[in-house]
Amino acid sequence: MAVDTYASTNPNEVHEDVLQKARDACYKARDAFYSCLEKESGKKPTEIATVGLLYPKECSNSRTQFVNNCRSSWVKHFDREYCRNKRVQRLLDDGDERKGPMSLPQPYTFKPSPST
Repeated sequence: MAVDTYASTNPNEVHEDVLQKARDACYKARDAFYSCLEKESGKKPTEIATVGLLYPKECSNSRTQFVNNCRSSWVKHFDREYCRNKRVQRLLDDGDERKGPMSLPQPYTFKPSPST
């Protein structure tokens, strides 16, 4: 019996096994899309996703699976989370030595002025 048929005969009943299967399918599609993004990171991103996320054409199929298997609010959430994590990682990986705690000169680095 199809899930839709079963759900329509029992509209008020929560089917946790169906919900779990849908979540698992969503997570699997999400992981496939983001692993494609990492694998194809050297290629020019030409496609536009939600929240300004850009991705290469090679990941279009996995993106379609991701969008089809997940709720749109989840897709936006995962895209935001991915962008935020990439932005933080980019800041941490940047070779700029000025980032991080500023080291101030310690008192012992100054020579006492000669008293006259």
